[in-house]
Amino acid sequence: MVDLRTVVLHGHDHGPPAIAIICDSLGQLDLGWIETGDAPIRWRAAIYKALGETLRRALPIFGYDDLFEDVSMYYWEGETDDESARQSMIDMYGPDEIENSEMTLPSTMNARRPEWMISANAARPSRLPARLRQLLSELHDAHDALAQSPRELNAWDYDIEMVFEYVPGIEECATLPPLTLVPFDQFARELDDVGRHGMEMGFMDFCGLCPLPDADRIDDWFATLRAGARFLASAQALLQFDPARK
Repeated sequence: MVDLRTVVLHGHDHGPPAIAIICDSLGQLDLGWIETGDAPIRWRAAIYKALGETLRRALPIFGYDDLFEDVSMYYWEGETDDESARQSMIDMYGPDEIENSEMTLPSTMNARRPEWMISANAARPSRLPARLRQLLSELHDAHDALAQSPRELNAWDYDIEMVFEYVPGIEECATLPPLTLVPFDQFARELDDVGRHGMEMGFMDFCGLCPLPDADRIDDWFATLRAGARFLASAQALLQFDPARK
């Protein structure tokens, strides 16, 4: 599903070493049958919604709402309705420039979402086929198990200030994660625009950073590493299972 690696980092000023999990993948997550399959829209929307609600527990990933927020700041000075967005662009570029251009407005951007991206279209779990419902339940169970791990012991979590301490200079990177659930085919321009800084300076590609102040802490790290691997395996199982072919 994604390429990950672990890195041991030296502590500064006699601080403890730490183990980091880094994401080496970049771009849109392969959504498989959700994006290209023939299953009913409501099934596809249900799984897409679940992935959007859970995957960031372990992966540096952003969804449509995050993209919309960044685009709002990038294009419309934070405005989110068409009238205010149009006025903000007129103020920035002038009425003549806007009149002769193809403006992206909040409503036109939202209208480009495929139906399976819209949460309101998601079927309830009880309305899903049995196997799909089981896989979805396994995803949530694995997610909840990982979420119960204390942050300071969790291989899949980190404090951004601690990352700055262990990796000097990384604050120059974009805060945007390297992965997205937003389909590139529909939102190529927006993804390119908000991702430009990351492409030039690097993305915040940490999945987790766990300091190891004593030897016993490594056992906790391995325990949460296994929990995160189980969670990602359950997500991959959902993406690989096409209910229209079963």
